[in-house]
Amino acid sequence: MAFLQWRRFNFFDKEVVKDEGGQVFDGLKGIDISVCASGRGQIVIGDYEGNIHFLNRNLELSTFKAYELRITHLCQVKQQGILVTVGDDEPGTNPIIKVWNLDKRDKAGNPTCSRIVRAVPGKEASPVSALAVHENLNLMAIGFQDGTVVVYRGDVTRDRHSKSRVIHHTGSSVTGLAFRQAAKVNHLFVVTRDSVQSYNLTAKDHKEELDAFGCEPRCSVLSDASQDNQFVIGRPDAVYFYQTDGRGPCLVFEGEKKTLQWYRGYLVVVGKENKSMPRPTPGGQSRDMSIVNVYDIQNKFIAYSAPLPDVTDVICEWGSLYILTGENRLMQLIEKDIQTKLEMLFKKNLYVLAINLAKSQHFDQDGLVDIFTQYGDQKYSKGDYDGAINQYVKTIGKLEPSYVIRKFLDAQRIHNLTAYLQSLHKAQLATEDHTTLLLNCYTKLKDTNKLDQFIYSKDKEVDFDVETAIKVCRQAGYYDHALSLAERHSQHEWYLKIQLEDIKDYQKALTYISKLDFYEAESNMKKYGKILMSEVPQQTTELLKRLCTDYRPSDIPLADEQTLQGGMPARIHKAPADEFIHIFVSNSSKLMEFLEHMIKVQPSSPSLLYNTLLELYLHDMAHDGSQKAELDRKSMDLLQNTDAHYDVNQALVLCQMHNYKAGILYLYERERLYQQILRYHMDHDEYVHIINTCKKFGGQDPNLWVQALAYFARKEENCRTQMMEVLQHIDRHNLLPPLLVVQTLAHNSTATLAVVKDYITRRLQQENDQIQEDERLIQQYRQETEKMRSQIQELKTSAKIFQVSKCSICNHPLELPSVHFLCQHSFHQHCFEGYAENETECPVCMPENRKILDIIRAQEQHKELHEQFHHQLERASDGFSVVADYFGRGVFNKVTLITDSPAAPPPTGGNPFMEPPDVKPASKPAPKPAAAAAANPFLDEDDANNPFLDEPESTNPFGDEF
Repeated sequence: MAFLQWRRFNFFDKEVVKDEGGQVFDGLKGIDISVCASGRGQIVIGDYEGNIHFLNRNLELSTFKAYELRITHLCQVKQQGILVTVGDDEPGTNPIIKVWNLDKRDKAGNPTCSRIVRAVPGKEASPVSALAVHENLNLMAIGFQDGTVVVYRGDVTRDRHSKSRVIHHTGSSVTGLAFRQAAKVNHLFVVTRDSVQSYNLTAKDHKEELDAFGCEPRCSVLSDASQDNQFVIGRPDAVYFYQTDGRGPCLVFEGEKKTLQWYRGYLVVVGKENKSMPRPTPGGQSRDMSIVNVYDIQNKFIAYSAPLPDVTDVICEWGSLYILTGENRLMQLIEKDIQTKLEMLFKKNLYVLAINLAKSQHFDQDGLVDIFTQYGDQKYSKGDYDGAINQYVKTIGKLEPSYVIRKFLDAQRIHNLTAYLQSLHKAQLATEDHTTLLLNCYTKLKDTNKLDQFIYSKDKEVDFDVETAIKVCRQAGYYDHALSLAERHSQHEWYLKIQLEDIKDYQKALTYISKLDFYEAESNMKKYGKILMSEVPQQTTELLKRLCTDYRPSDIPLADEQTLQGGMPARIHKAPADEFIHIFVSNSSKLMEFLEHMIKVQPSSPSLLYNTLLELYLHDMAHDGSQKAELDRKSMDLLQNTDAHYDVNQALVLCQMHNYKAGILYLYERERLYQQILRYHMDHDEYVHIINTCKKFGGQDPNLWVQALAYFARKEENCRTQMMEVLQHIDRHNLLPPLLVVQTLAHNSTATLAVVKDYITRRLQQENDQIQEDERLIQQYRQETEKMRSQIQELKTSAKIFQVSKCSICNHPLELPSVHFLCQHSFHQHCFEGYAENETECPVCMPENRKILDIIRAQEQHKELHEQFHHQLERASDGFSVVADYFGRGVFNKVTLITDSPAAPPPTGGNPFMEPPDVKPASKPAPKPAAAAAANPFLDEDDANNPFLDEPESTNPFGDEF
């Protein structure tokens, strides 16, 4: 790159260094400076008289004598307080190397010398021409004018454990040395007047020839990390850069070079002007003018260029660049701040350079955005819209997108706007409005390729609001793009909307649903099931069957790898079938098919499915005569299926609504509603079925015969045969009193006396026999009562002789002590004590006596209830609640008397709404009075006269009426 092609700027301000009083600093005046160095906050100067001068930031100068003659080289270690010097103490001898510890002072306050070693290049003495010290203080290199390079290994500050070795020897004088460390490998650059070499000190001083020409002394320097620590040499034709393995770039900076220095990414080159400008000095000599150029190598511009009188050295310290002139004056080059530099570049519209400069100064993103924005505005104002968009794209994420969008909303700039919106989406910073705007740009431009690239792009960096993109594509009529987006991003609702509402491809929509997971498929079938059923009923029904049994997406194999390897099978998903019945609102045949399938594979289905299927059967049977037999069979199979979970009440209502006789009668019989079965036949005047119903169910409900008699009695037509058959059953089972039978038949004009003659005669004879039997029992009970009273009286007045010889418990002969009871039972005392529950009662007679006492107590408890019940019933406002209360307390429950007496004739049954018959209720008679007295010798005369013992009565004080 030619020197003249680089732009020149004045990014440095030149000032003469002044002291605190504002006067020009002349502290170095009179010093014959030979060499300079800097580091650790001070400038180190060596002179030709062997003195070392330290200049601190406050411009305070301190001096001590280091050599007797002169100092030729200085090296200040930046990281540590070590100064290495090379000088002469005696003329004509090898130079001496001294290592100074600046952190330790002697009594005079001068730095202590920790090491002194003679610089010996070989057999003959030679002046030192170059010096380099590694920052780790383990390596030091000395270059001589005879072309020899000696490397010292070990601790530089001590003689012990330090070894030297000659690694380079040529006839050309060494003009520069520099250490470079990279990846724990140490290299040494060696430059002479004729060559440039690189030595790998880690790999046994491996040599690498880098170039066949060299440079003059002080014309080489090692760059910093911004230029990868390259070795730089200056020649009259150009400046060359070297890596450890070869030569790098070359910059054509013409002119003689006197000094090279590196400062904060800048290459400082002190050269000699083409035309000499002699300047008189106090010594009468003239010095040429030097030109100082500061190059920004990274950004390719000249940051400063100015002529200065006879520059002897360039020093970098205290964050500034100092120039030492021939008059021992210090000139300071102060770098302008970055904002000032940028403003200078902005004025010249050098935005590219401003951006590069800001990046090299590690500007943050906010600072760069301002530059990009100004650059974009500048190009926009000049009509360079493409260039403006390129700059605005770089502001994405910081600059508000609306600032750019408003500039390009004009239709003529739609291409530029599209490019910006694309970049906005790639940065994943686009909003819904941005996506909408971008897609509208594509559709307005009819740019299908761009739209395809945007929609079908697999670039993960392109991010946008999918739902917004689908909406825009759908509104613009790009259905395929909208479908593709919806399918790729699992926007199931949008996919189905487009397929069903716009494209109307119902089969594809159904296929798509079948590939969804269970919950998505269930939700979408509930939403779109009706329209799918109306268009593709068969496929929809099959999908619903799968969904409600064992659903698995259609694109997933039935047996996955886990199941084949013996793992746990996948979880079974099945939707409630009753939630999809509404889908079949317009297709009852498919609903019937669906319900039959569900009931078959899932017998435990809810009752709604069974009820609905039965309703379908009955409805079709009533309106389609061609399949009546088949539907009749299916209906009865459903009703008679023991596993069916239909609701009986609803099924009965359905059968009644559709007048399905077989179903009605079956459900009545299943629920034991025999009265309803009889009533159904009565309503239809089916005489034969009435009689058969009474025969079939009369055993469970005898009242059926009574209702049948009342039914036939109301018929005016001749039903003599049926009435006689009914009367036979009533008579056989004693279901009605004869008086009620006569009263019932009296309402029928066709029922003559001949119909009931035999019945009445037979009933009267039975009543007469019953009366005679009752009189006989009364007489028997009276005799037994008198006998029991006589026995009680005898027990009270006469002595009782106990002649029992055996124990009534163990049946062994009695032995004293013994226990005797008046009932003629005797016991051993130990048997009695171990068996008896009460010492005053006979253990043998006690169970029978307790039964009798329980009956007596029950009679006494209930004897007042009859009058009390009727009294409350007359005064109560709600008589039914009184009756319910008495029923709840069990007052009307009959108590069965268990005795040894013969049972009375069974009670006469009958219609509960008719008058009770005269026949007494069935109950066993109480024990005879004599027997009771004998069984319980402790009964007194009053107990013997208890009316309960005289004549048995029902334990229900209200009679058989209740």
